[in-house]
Amino acid sequence: MSDLPPDLSRLRTLRTWHAMWVERIDEAIATVEQREKEQQQGEARRPPTPDWIVELSIGVGARPIEVHVGGCHAAGKRNRAITREQALAALADGIRTCIHCRPDTELGVL
Repeated sequence: MSDLPPDLSRLRTLRTWHAMWVERIDEAIATVEQREKEQQQGEARRPPTPDWIVELSIGVGARPIEVHVGGCHAAGKRNRAITREQALAALADGIRTCIHCRPDTELGVL
């Protein structure tokens, strides 16, 4: 035998109740799908990690203070991408190197 009630009014109430839940679940699925789509688009549009970055000092006229390999976890938020030649020139000018990512070793500077 069925676990459902035998009368029409309770069966319709159950159907309405479950239809409401199916609608809520469909909305939640649509929200998660949209979020995942936006995340994938964001990752696809994210610029590539630069090979080299220079960390800058605080304030107006911020000057380079440290050279890092691109993507270094120790690099501060104030940085900009530089080319290999600019990184070599910065090291030659006495800008310090990061002790974590060792850009001098990566660049072949001893």
